[in-house]
Amino acid sequence: MSLPENKCAGVLMHISSLAGSPGIGDIGDSARRFLDQLNHMRLRVWQMLPLGPAGYGDSPYQSLSTFAGNEMLIGLEPLARQGLLKSSELKAMNKLPASHVDYGSLHPIKSMLLDRAADRIDVSDSAKSMTKFQQFRARHDPAWLDDYALFRAIKKDQGGKPWWQWPAALAKREPNALAEIRKTSQAAINRVKLQQFLFDQQWNSLRSDAHERGITLFGDVPIYIAHDSADAWARRELVQLDERGRPRFVAGVPPDYFSDEGQLWGNPLYNWAEHDRDGYAWWAQRLEHALQRFDLLRIDHFRGFESYWSVRADHENAKQGNWEPGPGDALFEALEASLGKLPIVAENLGEITPEVESLRKRHGLPGMVILQFEAENPDFDAQAVDQDNVIYTGTHDNDTIRGWFQGRLNDTRTRSELRACRKRAKKLTGGTARTITRDMIRVALQSPARLAMAPLQDFLDLGSEARMNTPGSTSDNWQWRVDPALMTSQFFDSVAGMVQACSRDPEHALQSGPGPGSLK
Repeated sequence: MSLPENKCAGVLMHISSLAGSPGIGDIGDSARRFLDQLNHMRLRVWQMLPLGPAGYGDSPYQSLSTFAGNEMLIGLEPLARQGLLKSSELKAMNKLPASHVDYGSLHPIKSMLLDRAADRIDVSDSAKSMTKFQQFRARHDPAWLDDYALFRAIKKDQGGKPWWQWPAALAKREPNALAEIRKTSQAAINRVKLQQFLFDQQWNSLRSDAHERGITLFGDVPIYIAHDSADAWARRELVQLDERGRPRFVAGVPPDYFSDEGQLWGNPLYNWAEHDRDGYAWWAQRLEHALQRFDLLRIDHFRGFESYWSVRADHENAKQGNWEPGPGDALFEALEASLGKLPIVAENLGEITPEVESLRKRHGLPGMVILQFEAENPDFDAQAVDQDNVIYTGTHDNDTIRGWFQGRLNDTRTRSELRACRKRAKKLTGGTARTITRDMIRVALQSPARLAMAPLQDFLDLGSEARMNTPGSTSDNWQWRVDPALMTSQFFDSVAGMVQACSRDPEHALQSGPGPGSLK
């Protein structure tokens, strides 16, 4: 199974939200401090959002690459200790706010520093570093790195325009045009590769430190790739695009809990016949790469593998669309043949049919239970939750428990609906309005589910101001950062006390197996 045999608890907290470093949380010193804090709290699993370089709307679910790491998450302090940056240069980051991520101000400052670090490693006398870089290139250039670096260099040269708006020769990847770019943008291409190398070094170090502490890293794989991505540009045959590189139909979901108009994501839909032709090789490559970073993976929008919502690209919302058949068993049989037992949790939320659940169960994939949703169901019994599910108080798409219970100014619920929701939540928990967040966490921890999760915002009992994302909106998302003043020993002891009181053994709950992604 992909879940721990013994019951344990974990936290949902994206890298960008970590405290400590100016501008944005990172996979360097910020993440290491958090590992120690997790140990103090007796939390054995750290779940985070996708790590790819964020594209449209700064969303980690609209990444410029499904393989690359987000260079904005590279820790600068370790680069200074390596001699790749000067301590005085790091002061430029102090101009950025610490309370939230200001992406517009962050990118130019941190990009400048990362370019300097890349240039210095490129001209350094460290034969050892350059040998490791060449080994990194040899492993990843053919699969994704070379295309990604070329994509980023062209995108920069084209003023950030999406690839289908580039000159036709570049958009269509004509060999002569690409050869010319390789000549004129050689330095820019190499910088991108060096920064990916630095990300890889820091991530491998972080993962090693996590395993030494007995902490499992839980990643997130979006089902779709972004239209404006190196993946769609380099492998157009894998998605449904016309001759100009534009989709006629795009991904989304019909009206749901989050939006009366549905969610129009805009991602291109897969050309599943093409994936089937080569035995889903790209998917196997994608998951194998993800499992080199993480021990456990959540597959976002699992529902789309059974059937997916197809919406005309010129529609303004996702109300009107059609369910189209997905790859179903063929995909997962191919992945299992290539990778073995998949350490995957299926995000089975939204409009879930018996066919979707049958697909999930046939392949032994744990599902998700979200207490915010289940509190709307008067028949829900937390003690009846299957042990092979992951139970959450909420996800990155939900409001915090405190905000959800109190109701917000832009809440779609009527006053009577909100009152009914509060009544059901108190009945579910047996608690009070004042203690509702802690009560919901306790319900999750006391359930039979082997893995119980809560966002850090819920452990801290924060309100709607700490919400990470509001589905269907494109502004004020992905910006939240934790206030370091809240991360006190008293808080850590309080969380540890809850975990231990609910018999989620912190010492032997989870052990990493011998290979990437193995959980025994």
